[in-house]
Amino acid sequence: MLNRLVQWTQQQGPLRDQILADPYYRFQSLAEVALAAELGVRIDVNQASVDDWLRLPGLSIHQARQLVQLTQNGVQFYAIEDVAAALSQPVQRMQPLAAVMQFCYYDQESIALAPAFNLNAASVEQLMTIPEMIPSLARNIIRDRIAHGPYQHIADLQRRLKLSGETTQQLLPYLRC
Repeated sequence: MLNRLVQWTQQQGPLRDQILADPYYRFQSLAEVALAAELGVRIDVNQASVDDWLRLPGLSIHQARQLVQLTQNGVQFYAIEDVAAALSQPVQRMQPLAAVMQFCYYDQESIALAPAFNLNAASVEQLMTIPEMIPSLARNIIRDRIAHGPYQHIADLQRRLKLSGETTQQLLPYLRC
């Protein structure tokens, strides 16, 4: 038991770097989920993609697709109990995963009107479809992401690119991390 603890502590440094560097890193255990939560990793369950769901250990591609289909059809999850019920799983099984889940509310009109792009995966072309996006800003988002790694959240984007509050507010409905 002590040997496992020593190994885990030694692995945590490189693992920590990998979790921070790769926005689609698939967690291998509940301990990795807990570490990711400590590092501020969050999955917005009401806007999560299949890839986002597949980061969680124990979720199958079928379950990930099912959750995405439900949210695309207007279902919103308000708590871990909702996700567990949608997957026909006991809440106790899902509870450890809640550490990285974020339950945000979105009204149906804004969801329909505003497709959100993942800042860490979007191309310049995708970013240019956002109202108020100018070509130089779209290119700067991509350049900064390549040079300095993935964005942790929208506030990270604002800080790194020195965006005004007004610009950030205009882009907010269209971007996610």
